[in-house]
Amino acid sequence: MIPAAFDYVRASSADEAIALIQAHGEDAKFLAGGMSLIPLMKLRLATPTVLVDLGRVADLSYVTDAGDHLAIGALTRHRFLETNELLTKECGVLRAVAAQVGDNQVRHRGTIGGSVAHGDPASDLPAALLALDATFVVRGPGGERTVPAADFFQGFLETALAPDEMLVEVRVPKVGGAGFSYQKFQRRAQDWAIVGAIAARVNGGVHVALVNMGSTPVRASAVEAALAQGASPADAAEHAADATEPAADLNASVEYREHLARVLTRRALEAASS
Repeated sequence: MIPAAFDYVRASSADEAIALIQAHGEDAKFLAGGMSLIPLMKLRLATPTVLVDLGRVADLSYVTDAGDHLAIGALTRHRFLETNELLTKECGVLRAVAAQVGDNQVRHRGTIGGSVAHGDPASDLPAALLALDATFVVRGPGGERTVPAADFFQGFLETALAPDEMLVEVRVPKVGGAGFSYQKFQRRAQDWAIVGAIAARVNGGVHVALVNMGSTPVRASAVEAALAQGASPADAAEHAADATEPAADLNASVEYREHLARVLTRRALEAASS
């Protein structure tokens, strides 16, 4: 498929990118790694009139120690995350999940900010950041604001970002060597997850998030509540599908996704506690 015609401009800074989006209106889109937007454009499910390329905004690619948390630039590529020593030491779950995104080509081009801003419920990193209680720093014409991950994902491919705002930073807590596990079921290694389950120990508790079990990434609140009340991983995992709304498609029925959620959550919880 060939995308519809569009104009292309390159930004050299975040402020310039925001100004360009303002100038070109709501039909303009940011282009980071292009791993999410370009396929939609080829299918003509997205038809932006202008692409604002962020690829040369080098000051938004970093992982730094910010005291009580790690700060990650929105244009940091997945490959950088999966090989970063600071993440290995302070937030291993994010490094491990980044290593399971797509294939090598995708990880060398895709960015954490692009994945988050796209808001696909089948994507790996948004669910990991939801489990970590991450915070997103958003910049627009009116300045910067922070949005908790729990409030950021609002619907299928819908986020709290306004049309003239861009995600500039992701902040995640330091969890040190706390246990974690990401269990992902897919047809082929590079495919989107049919269902995924992430368990991570954060601030003394166990947080669980699910991939592809609703129109957004989902926190498995019923599982977390059961664990807090002393349930075993196996018993708590039986609640993994509670309050979820998985879709049926060519890969799985609703019932099969619910079954996978329970099985994968049990595996994740057991691995995270071992």
